[in-house]
Amino acid sequence: MDKNLPNVVLTAFAPAVWGTTYVVTTELLPVGHPLFAGLMRALPAGLIALAMTRVLPRGAWWGKAALLGVLNIGLFFPLLFLAAERLPGGVAATLGAAQPLVVAVLAVLVLREAPSPRRFGWGVVGVVGVGLVVLGPSAGFDVVGLLAGLGGAAAMGLGVTLTKRWGRPPEVGPVAFAGWQLTAGGLFLVPVTFAFEGAPPAIDAPAALGYLWLGVIGGLLAYVLWFRGIGLLPVTSAAPLGLISPLVAALLGVVVLGQMLGPVQLLGFALSLIAIVASQLPARTPRLERAVA
Repeated sequence: MDKNLPNVVLTAFAPAVWGTTYVVTTELLPVGHPLFAGLMRALPAGLIALAMTRVLPRGAWWGKAALLGVLNIGLFFPLLFLAAERLPGGVAATLGAAQPLVVAVLAVLVLREAPSPRRFGWGVVGVVGVGLVVLGPSAGFDVVGLLAGLGGAAAMGLGVTLTKRWGRPPEVGPVAFAGWQLTAGGLFLVPVTFAFEGAPPAIDAPAALGYLWLGVIGGLLAYVLWFRGIGLLPVTSAAPLGLISPLVAALLGVVVLGQMLGPVQLLGFALSLIAIVASQLPARTPRLERAVA
């Protein structure tokens, strides 16, 4: 883990920033336009990255970049917001925390990695930990919401796995690679957003600041670091870092919104943090014992 620690820290910055989305959305953005917020996080950042790098996909990478952008961003955002709308009490966040479990399975099926009961087990611990942090007594279960939450976790889990399998072209840097996906995901979100939310809302100064944060920091910078990290880290180590997002959201709820964390939630925090750290540790390999003469 020591040699990967700088890459782990940089990659973890992305889900940590994504954890600010809830506070930014509730405190700064217009009510009732979550898909537009997702669109503003993706498309402008993608276009800025393309303008900075002036590098476009070639050959088969047009299709690959489009698919990755839809899975990681364009499809993930609507399913995430639908789950959040239909599932009260943090159930959506708990379903999203199942992404490491999805990746653990896909790593075997897609990447042909050997099954890792240890990583799968820590993934279960992470889901339980996030559940203890965000689930409340008013948690409800809606079939459409459950399917949306699981679908979002599956979409991004598959996107993360395919990103690891395909890598990126050697001549393409992380900014251009993130720009391809952000643009593809943003273009996918344009008709979805207008179909479900109609015309864009009026944007005042606080909303402009919120969209700027979501686009530049939560979009461009975060996704550059995230896709860079997926390329450098084992996919089953990168995926559990996503557990940081709901934990940061809960912490900001305490600091910014004055919410309280009880003993059960603190236990959930501890379990989630243990799962994140344990998932970064290399698996132990049996050592040959020396023969005693």
